[in-house]
Amino acid sequence: MNLIPEPLRGYRRAWLARDIIAGLTLSAVAIPEVMGYTSIAGTPIVTGLYTIIFPTLIFALLGSSRLLVVGADSATAAVLAAGLTGLGIAGVTPGSPDWLAFASLTALVCGGLLIVARLLRLGFIGDFLSASVLIGFLTGVGIQVLSGQIPDLLGIPKGTGGWFEQQWHWISSLSSIKPATFAFALSTIVIIRLFKRFVPIVPGAIVAVVLLTAISALTDAHAHGVAVVGAVEGGFPPIGLPPGISWSDVPTVMPTALSCFVLIIAQSAATSRSFAFKHGDSVDINRDIVGLSGASLAAGLSGTFVVNGSPTKTQILDEQKGRTQVANLTMAAVALLFTLFFTGLLADMPTAVLAGIVFLIGVSLIDVPGLQRLWRRRRNEFVVALITTVTVFAVGVEQGIVLAVALSLLDLVRRQYTPGDFVVGQDQAGEPTYLPAVPGAQSLPGLVIFRYDAELFYANANRFADHLESVISTAADPVRWVALDCAAIDDIDYSAGVTLGNLIKYSRAHHARFVLVRPDSQLVATLRAYGTLDAIGEDNIFPTIAETFRAYQADQGPPPVTTADHA
Repeated sequence: MNLIPEPLRGYRRAWLARDIIAGLTLSAVAIPEVMGYTSIAGTPIVTGLYTIIFPTLIFALLGSSRLLVVGADSATAAVLAAGLTGLGIAGVTPGSPDWLAFASLTALVCGGLLIVARLLRLGFIGDFLSASVLIGFLTGVGIQVLSGQIPDLLGIPKGTGGWFEQQWHWISSLSSIKPATFAFALSTIVIIRLFKRFVPIVPGAIVAVVLLTAISALTDAHAHGVAVVGAVEGGFPPIGLPPGISWSDVPTVMPTALSCFVLIIAQSAATSRSFAFKHGDSVDINRDIVGLSGASLAAGLSGTFVVNGSPTKTQILDEQKGRTQVANLTMAAVALLFTLFFTGLLADMPTAVLAGIVFLIGVSLIDVPGLQRLWRRRRNEFVVALITTVTVFAVGVEQGIVLAVALSLLDLVRRQYTPGDFVVGQDQAGEPTYLPAVPGAQSLPGLVIFRYDAELFYANANRFADHLESVISTAADPVRWVALDCAAIDDIDYSAGVTLGNLIKYSRAHHARFVLVRPDSQLVATLRAYGTLDAIGEDNIFPTIAETFRAYQADQGPPPVTTADHA
C-alpha cells in the first residue's frame, strides 16, 4: 500500500528549493488576503489565518491536484455571509461568537456534502455552471465585495438594507469622510498597484501591511480617529466542534452549505483542471473532492469558515514555478508560525488597509475581458452572464448561485432544443456539404439527407419532426429517399422513438424510403429495443454519406425514355 499522498508521488529533490521559495512568496500574498476575507465573512481576523493551516494541510494529503491552493476565498466568504445574515437568529451577528460557530458548522456540513458527492461520484455537478455563468457570478461577487468595502475605505458607517440602499448611504455621507482613514486606504491601493505593475516579484499587499501598520503605530493613528484592528488573539487553532452548536442546527445552515458546496465544486474543479491541462497532468476531480471535503471538515473543526480552491493563489503559485503541494505545505507552516508568534504585530493595522486589500480583490474578480469576449462571440451568453451578475450583487449571492445553476441548465436545454439542422449534399470531390435545412432544400433531386446536431429526446422530438416534414413537403422534386444522418445522435429516448416511428410512417405515406446514415452501435441497439429498427429495416442502414449517395443513385434505375429519345 502506497502511503505517499498522490500529489507528492514521484517527488524530486531538485524541486524542493523552488517549492519552498514559491511557498514563502505565496505566504506573503495569502496571509494579508485571507485576513481581508474575514471582513467579508464577518469573522475574527485570525480565522482567516486558520483557513490556510489545517485545511491546506489536509488537501495536500488527500487531494490529487499538484498545484491547487485551498483556503479562504472571496466568493465562498460572500455566500457564507449572505446565508448567515439571512438566518435572522438573535445574537448571530457578524463578529459574534455565535456567528463564528454557525460559520464553522456550515463548513462541517459542506464537508459532509462533499463526502456524499464523492461517494456518488458527483464531480460532474461542477460542469452545470457554464463558463459564461461563472464569469457573471464571480463578477457579481466582485462588485458586491468591492462596494462593501467603500465605507471602511472612507471611514464612514456602513448602511443597512439592500445593495442599492447601502450604496446610496455612503454616497449621501461623503461629507463625513475621515481624511486620515481614506489616506491609509488609498495608500494601500496605490502601493499594491505600483508593486504589481513595476515590481511584480514583490507582494505589494505584504509591503502595504507592514509599512502602513508601522506608520499607524508611530503616529498613534488610532488616537486620531483611525479605526485599527486592535488586539488579535493568536495561538494554536482551536480543535473541536463549534461551541454551542447541536445537530438541530444543521438544517438551519443547510441552504448556505449547499450554495457553498456547488460553488466549491465548480470553482475548484475548473481551477484544478485548467492548471493540470497546462502542465500535461492528469485530472481526478473526484479525488480532489475527497481533499476538499477533508479541508472543509478541517476548517469546521479548527474554528474557521468554509474554504475553496483559489484561482488567484493557484495562479501565483504557478507563476512562482511551484511544482507540488510542498509549496502549499510551506505556506501552511508560515501561517502557523505567524499565528503562534506574530499576531500581536497586527494590533495597530488600520482596518482601512484590510479594506483596501479586499477592494482590489473585488476588482480582480470583475472579469471585464471575459464579458467582452462573450459580447463579441456569444451575445445570448453575455445576457445570461449579465443577469447573473446583477442578481448576485443586487439581490443576493445565494440567489445568484441558484439562478446560475438554473440558467446553465436552461442554456443546455435551449441548445438541445434548438440545435443546427442541415441538409447534407456532396461537392464535386465527393465530400459532404452542409446547407441550412430550409424548406425546399434537398441533397439530390428526390433525396433528402437530414442532419440534426443534438440527441433526440422528448423536448426536441416534435421540433425535429416538424423541420424534417417541412423540408420533405416543400422539396422541389418528389422525395424518394429520406435519410437521417445520425452522426450527432448517440441516444434517443422513448418519446423521440415514437416520433421517429411516426416519421417513418409519414415518409412511406409519401412513397419515400426511410434510411439511417452513420448510426453508432449504441443507437442501433436502442432503436432495436424500441422496435423502431424493425420498421426501418436492417438493409436501410448506411455507414457513410458517400455510400448513401451511391445507393440512392443506383436505386434510380435508368433514366426514363422520353418522346424526344424516340425521335
